[in-house]
Amino acid sequence: MGDMSNSDFYAKNQRNDSDRVAGFGCSVMELRSLMELRGTEAVVKLQEDYGDVEGMCTRLQTSPTEGLTGAQADLDKRKEIFGKNLIPPKKPKTFLQLVWEALQDVTLIILEVAALISLGLSFYQPPGDSSGAYCGAAAGGGEDEGEAEAGWMEGAAILLSVVCVVLVTAFNDWSKEKQFRGLQNRIEQEQKFQVVRGSQVIQLPVADIVVGDIAQIKYGDLLPADGVLIQGNDLKIDESSLTGESDHVKKEANRDPMLLSGTHVMEGSGRMVVTAVGENSQTGIIFTLLGASTEEEEKKEKKDRAAEDGHRNTVKKQDGAAAMEMQPLKSAEGGETEEKEKKKPSVSKKEKSVLQGKLTKLAVQIGKAGLLMSAITVIILVLYFAIDNFVLQKLQWLPECTPIYIQYFVKFFIIGVTVLVVAVPEGLPLAVTISLAYSVKKMMKDNNLVRHLDACETMGNATAICSDKTGTLTTNRMTVVQCYVADVHHKLIPDPGLLPPKTLDILVNSIAINSAYTTKILPPDKEGGLPKQVGNKTECSLLGLVMSLKRDYQTVRNQMPEEKLYKVYTFNSVRKSMSTVIKLPDGSFRMYSKGASEIVLKKCSYILNEVGESRVFRPRDKDEMVKKVIEPMACDGLRTICVGYRDFSGNPEPNWEDENNILTDLTAICVVGIEDPVRPEVPDAIQRCQRAGITVRMVTGDNINTARAIAIKCGIIHPGEDFLCIDGKEFNRRIRNEKGEVEQERMDKVWPKLRVLARSSPTDKHTLVKGIIDSTMTAQRQVVAVTGDGTNDGPALKKADVGFAMGLAGTDVAKEASDIILTDDNFSSIVKAVMWGRNVYDSISKFLQFQLTVNVVAVIVAFTGACITQDSPLKAVQMLWVNLIMDTFASLALATEPPTEALLKRKPYGRNKPLISSTMTKNILGHAIYQLIIIFTLLFVGEKIFDIDSGRNAPLHSPPSEHYTIIFNAFVMMQLFNEINARKIHGERNVFDGIFRNPIFCTIVFGTFAVQIVIVQFGGKPFSCKPLDLEKWMWCVFLGLGELIWGQVISTIPNSRLRFLRRAGQLSKKDDLPEDDGNEDNEEIDHAERELRRGQILWFRGLNRIQTQIRVVNAFRSSLYEGLEKPDSRTSIHNFMTHPEFRIEDSTPSIPLIDDTDDDSARRRKIYSSQPSSPNKNNNAIDSGINLTIDTSKSAASSSPASPLHSLETSL
Repeated sequence: MGDMSNSDFYAKNQRNDSDRVAGFGCSVMELRSLMELRGTEAVVKLQEDYGDVEGMCTRLQTSPTEGLTGAQADLDKRKEIFGKNLIPPKKPKTFLQLVWEALQDVTLIILEVAALISLGLSFYQPPGDSSGAYCGAAAGGGEDEGEAEAGWMEGAAILLSVVCVVLVTAFNDWSKEKQFRGLQNRIEQEQKFQVVRGSQVIQLPVADIVVGDIAQIKYGDLLPADGVLIQGNDLKIDESSLTGESDHVKKEANRDPMLLSGTHVMEGSGRMVVTAVGENSQTGIIFTLLGASTEEEEKKEKKDRAAEDGHRNTVKKQDGAAAMEMQPLKSAEGGETEEKEKKKPSVSKKEKSVLQGKLTKLAVQIGKAGLLMSAITVIILVLYFAIDNFVLQKLQWLPECTPIYIQYFVKFFIIGVTVLVVAVPEGLPLAVTISLAYSVKKMMKDNNLVRHLDACETMGNATAICSDKTGTLTTNRMTVVQCYVADVHHKLIPDPGLLPPKTLDILVNSIAINSAYTTKILPPDKEGGLPKQVGNKTECSLLGLVMSLKRDYQTVRNQMPEEKLYKVYTFNSVRKSMSTVIKLPDGSFRMYSKGASEIVLKKCSYILNEVGESRVFRPRDKDEMVKKVIEPMACDGLRTICVGYRDFSGNPEPNWEDENNILTDLTAICVVGIEDPVRPEVPDAIQRCQRAGITVRMVTGDNINTARAIAIKCGIIHPGEDFLCIDGKEFNRRIRNEKGEVEQERMDKVWPKLRVLARSSPTDKHTLVKGIIDSTMTAQRQVVAVTGDGTNDGPALKKADVGFAMGLAGTDVAKEASDIILTDDNFSSIVKAVMWGRNVYDSISKFLQFQLTVNVVAVIVAFTGACITQDSPLKAVQMLWVNLIMDTFASLALATEPPTEALLKRKPYGRNKPLISSTMTKNILGHAIYQLIIIFTLLFVGEKIFDIDSGRNAPLHSPPSEHYTIIFNAFVMMQLFNEINARKIHGERNVFDGIFRNPIFCTIVFGTFAVQIVIVQFGGKPFSCKPLDLEKWMWCVFLGLGELIWGQVISTIPNSRLRFLRRAGQLSKKDDLPEDDGNEDNEEIDHAERELRRGQILWFRGLNRIQTQIRVVNAFRSSLYEGLEKPDSRTSIHNFMTHPEFRIEDSTPSIPLIDDTDDDSARRRKIYSSQPSSPNKNNNAIDSGINLTIDTSKSAASSSPASPLHSLETSL
């Protein structure tokens, strides 16, 4: 990341003077030092050096109103002098580095060493001709000269196959890296920003912004570069990403004009001149420091490698690029030793998903079993050989025979290692990565831009989706279809002649001036298309109304340019209205206001009548208006907006900061009903969700009637069902107790039936999501997806298991907090995400089913074969080939199956469903039995069946036998056909279903078959193969085809017959649980949690103690939890315990342990607790204790009953 060494800095300093020559009145370093100042210091410095912002613009050769000219030469010159607006990413690893990393795999290293020893020894010839007599059976008589020559072949072949495996692995890693880079670029290109060039407002990719650009900033933006504010309305910035201070900083051109890259605009709007980009901006400087320190570390490391490696590794591996949002998932190639190494650094919390956790665990367990088996194999072989030769045949150990004996031992060792190679499923993590990377790439086409890999797979388990209405379920092409103006309710847009001219004028002015000047309606792109709406869609609909009244809003705006606006109260979720104050020519002020009708009408005291005069607007008129106008509009599914105005005298000037007195006594001009039609594909998508066991809930800021009407159109609610449609007020009344705290018990009564939540604040959205996630009512924890577009949706998006941000309408803040960006803002893309997520899970299961069958068979065959016949029927090189097709190619073939509609016909898997279902266990065992029977039959009676020489007990370096070739060939054929079986994991009959939709699968199966033919016919000595004739080939293929028939037999056996299989599934469940909640790689905690699940009996004993502790904790709690930020956790035990700030008090860990138990123990707790009221009280204490929410008030609340309830806004 930081390729800026000190020399660069000096070079830049030297360049200062040449900058001046280049015609700019200030240099990079001057601007950089200016941007490091804050507040009044900055203002003073600006005035001293530049006069004011205008002066600065002049020196940067730009105009504060018209921006840069946009001439290419000028832009290039600026980029050359002031730098580009991008922070160079860390260099990707080269292919050779990846090869080197793949070579670090322990099993491969062992193999290489063994192969080298075997290679070296094969050239040794014992002295004398009668070596046979010397060394007994060891040397064996079967060797003619030619064969002895070929002794080196096996070693060479092993080395060759190791090279193959390494290259394939490295290539996979490399293509994976490349995909992530591509994705990263895609995410960066997605971010555009509004700048003024040649007095036109255009959207530019962030990377194209240069110093001197005039950027327009508005609510919800993430600032792309450093700049100085030229003019701002009510601008508030959240600078916590740089300073760590969570309070919003008010920015004004004359008080604190410094805007820094990477900070968020929380309110208001404005314009700034860009002064520093890329590496010279404040964020860039931090990244550069990060990158530079990483590189220094690496250099230091090269010098003193001998020094403690471990500690520094972590520094090295954490990408200096915090900007690289997506570090590729490390595929844990090979044994567990490697695994542990990799788990510590680099895999960030977000990146290691539930599935990844389960698989890593599984791989480690299988690896351990393989290690054990291979060790036993080697020991048995060595002992058998020693006893046979030195005890039974009473041979002496002769020095000249030593190399031959050693060669035998090396052969045994190689056999042992091959067992290990086959046992360790290094394909597992690879399969996940391939599957995820493939899905992510394909999801791009389905308009899902995935920012965090595991979100893709979590989506497959989603049980609830909380969706916004506007823009997600609806088209977000707003049009005014009804209006109430001049005491008449028009069902269609009236002719302008019918309206009083005075009213019309005020209405047009009000709409044109009191809306963001960036909102425009542009002519359509194509002939006959709809006009293009740019900016806020609600405002676009109002501007559309002005145009249908045959007026032009642009002329009004030209008369009253943005600089002349006196004061702007921008829209935010508290005000729910927007107001603009202008100064009239006679010195008095007029304020135009618009907003949600029920909110603005409350503030109206007058209304314009049929001749355009204002008359008094009494409360009972308001009620009538609501009944006669607003409710009918809302029941048609329209959004209602009220437009009003108020005049103030110019002297004395009102106190504009006192909002409550300013925003009252308005005069209503009109009420409009805006239609936002439901997207045509949404009802179908929602129906598919409901079929797939996912509940869709609508959370919207609209009023309840509009929301209900749209919900019925979408099919979220069906008339006659038992469901809840409530608004924010009612929702809070139901879930909070007298003290105003949210109670999980009350929440659990509300959420299962809730379908529509209207007029909801961002806090309500967050509360709802948290309530559903924390609920213990259902057997499985709910997995919640949330969509959001506004800055205020950030907390809910972060809290949800998967956050979807809108790509078109979404603010940068929302995108930052999200996991997936919907590039077309369309709800049906979410359904696609669910499909892909489930597909990932299924792909992995398919691969597992295939892989484990091969593992079981190969390990047992090698083990038993070695013990009975002193030689593995499958040779090292053959095993490596099987390993290659099994692991690498099969993971490619099975992990790239495209999703089918059938995936949406079943309920979601729970979070703690075992990876290997009982059907899969049945398939694995069934196929393993078939393969073992065939192979052992071939091994022990094969020579009689085929009438060939037996290959058993062959001496060292003997030529390959037809017998063993048949075994190898049949084995591979069975794997190939079983790969087709593995395509279905739910016990379906037709395994060929849709096989041609996956070209990769077909290619790999046919490719493997072709290579197998080549190996058997021409592999010769290196592969220990002897060419087979057609008849024997037909037999091998026939035995393979038997797999398909056998597969049908297996799927006929009902699962209920096989009781023990259920237990098999259960077993893996216990192992998976710890990984499930939080994906912390904390071994001790895993044990702790496992003990916790096992030892529920201890609950009863410890109960009294716990109750005492709760009382103690209750007393302490107010002081303990004040001001603690919410840990980014899924309320899991280990996250809680591993957070350093939580080890406060010995008794504290006992809090979370209670709430996180299974619900049955919670039930027992109620029965056993001594005081009748305690369960509720405890739960409440626990609840507010563990889930340290953003509301600081909640933690204090139970200790001080009267504590005020802060809203999210104030305490965020």
